[in-house]
Amino acid sequence: MSDGDSRRAFLQKTSLAAGALVVGHLSFPGGSARAAGGREGPVLRFGMVSDVHYADSDPGGERFYRQSDRKLSECVEVMNREKVDFVIELGDFEDQDTPPVPARTLGYLRHIEAVFAKFTGPRYHVLGNHDTDSISKEEFLSLALNSGIPGRSTYYAFESAGIRCIVLDACFRSDGSPYGRGNNAWEDSNIPQSELVWLKEQLDSARGPAIVFVHQQLDGQGAYNVRNASEVRKVLRDSGKVLAVFQGHRHEGSYNVLEGIPYYTLQGLIEGGGLENNSYAIVEVRSGSRVTVRGFRRAMSLELWQAPLPALGRPAG
Repeated sequence: MSDGDSRRAFLQKTSLAAGALVVGHLSFPGGSARAAGGREGPVLRFGMVSDVHYADSDPGGERFYRQSDRKLSECVEVMNREKVDFVIELGDFEDQDTPPVPARTLGYLRHIEAVFAKFTGPRYHVLGNHDTDSISKEEFLSLALNSGIPGRSTYYAFESAGIRCIVLDACFRSDGSPYGRGNNAWEDSNIPQSELVWLKEQLDSARGPAIVFVHQQLDGQGAYNVRNASEVRKVLRDSGKVLAVFQGHRHEGSYNVLEGIPYYTLQGLIEGGGLENNSYAIVEVRSGSRVTVRGFRRAMSLELWQAPLPALGRPAG
């Protein structure tokens, strides 16, 4: 599917009626939630935001860097009010000056992390290319904390409501070297072989379904996409467990379905001035394996289409 076709499909999906699409019958450890009146409620509800790009800098084109803290603050207020299970940001959390000054970049990160930290539940970060423009991954993760994740893992997994949430790091060059100060090439993103092995292990050991988060695109080709995306997709497809993949990076957003797996790219928060141009979303997963994205402001709302997945039980042994 071309970029244009992908965007058209994305817009078409947003016009779906409010009724959910039933896309399979997955078993969730611990059973399903029930809403008042006996109606089935969400098994998992989480918030997400992407491409905050905060910096104390003048606007560049449609990027209003100084407004990102106010936009993120609105997002956090909504997530607290909605009592979501966790919030994840999908990369490019902060930005930098021109020319870059690492100490100032770290100051921008401290500032925007303090805004994010006002969320009262668990919060998580995905590494984006701009997060390592002028600082290292280690420096980023020393200030941007992931709830309950030991050490400073750049890719990691956690469980929520019986669903394995897998966070990938595609900020590696083709030679395997990590992005960082003086070694950042946004158009050359890769998932190293060691991370692919880890991903397969995470999916193999998952007792229930999985959701994958990554900054760069896995559902296409070109500069915005992970170079070895086809290898990653094969691991996801072969597992038979992936409910959805959520991405950032392309600020206009997109939606695609490949080999039965939906790939949803969230619009970037940074684009456009004023709160009316904010962008964030709440994702709901129900026990019938229905996945719904409820977009706020510019973010698109839709039901994610997915090929039916088999019921997942506990692994043998």
